[in-house]
Amino acid sequence: MTRTLIVSGALASRDFQDVHHDAEAAKDKGSPDVFMNILTTNGLVGRYVTAWAGPHAVLRKVAIRLGAPNHPGDTMALSGRVTAVTPPAPGASATEGATVEIAVRGDNRLGTHVTGSVTVTLGGEGVPA
Repeated sequence: MTRTLIVSGALASRDFQDVHHDAEAAKDKGSPDVFMNILTTNGLVGRYVTAWAGPHAVLRKVAIRLGAPNHPGDTMALSGRVTAVTPPAPGASATEGATVEIAVRGDNRLGTHVTGSVTVTLGGEGVPA
């Protein structure tokens, strides 16, 4: 996690809370430095899943809960596991594949930063390996 990623993610999502861009304000509020906002984490989780699911996948739902903060210099390792697969509905187009639910988790040096679930509809090629 770079300071630039944390600050630019907060600004891009219009989250102007000072703890996401002002190190002194974050320290005044008890944090050792700025920390990532939930919307940036949400975007990283969505990107993690779509990188696995392929370019024709469509995110249907992302539900996450934050834990330990991500600070500049941290490394977050994301992992996921498929928890459910629903075949396409009868009559679905040939480009619409299964709907997959994935449990996700992201850990950093402080512990678990994010847990949650993502629902994604795959392209017509099926479930990736």
